[in-house]
Amino acid sequence: MYTVNFEISGPMAMFTRPDTGSTPISYSVPTWSAIKGMFESVARMQQAYIHPTFVEICRPVRFERYVTNYGGPLRNSKQVANNNNFQLIATVLVDVCYRVFGDVRQLEDTVNDVNWAHALQDRFMRRLRHGHFFYTPVLGWREFVPDYFGPLRPETHRDKNVNFVLPSLLRSVFSEPVNGSVKPCYQQNVVIRDGTLYYDRKE
Repeated sequence: MYTVNFEISGPMAMFTRPDTGSTPISYSVPTWSAIKGMFESVARMQQAYIHPTFVEICRPVRFERYVTNYGGPLRNSKQVANNNNFQLIATVLVDVCYRVFGDVRQLEDTVNDVNWAHALQDRFMRRLRHGHFFYTPVLGWREFVPDYFGPLRPETHRDKNVNFVLPSLLRSVFSEPVNGSVKPCYQQNVVIRDGTLYYDRKE
């Protein structure tokens, strides 16, 4: 087993619940696919991928209202013609901090007897340590950049007072972790206990 980890914190985060439509509301925890995207912002390769296993929530879960003006192409035709913005009202997480853990899994169709899992682990931890990224890691939405993203800090600890159950949590938009088709997958009755969410645990 080749494990990797990182810590991320920031003033705002948005892990959108798909059922909340044009007034989006964030899940109270990061989704599996959002975490996978954070791993991939640091290191990736064709022969292996990083599978998120669990996340530690290190600050109390807090929500606030967030309002912004959208001027992109998804506005209705009347708004575009009149050059009017669409006012987007959302409910986001604030003052977040997570310690994130995963393991590296080699794809079955690799060749040449190379330990690609070990290679990806080494590449990830080296790039994380030096602050080298493919693209800026984000906390859900692109505008929510972290104020810290890097190795685990010794002073950061999970908040053991965070305990609740989510009736439903989006896991991934795709059917497979690599080269999958669009097929959203959900988890039911997801337990967050003592500040920890295990993505693969069956309660």
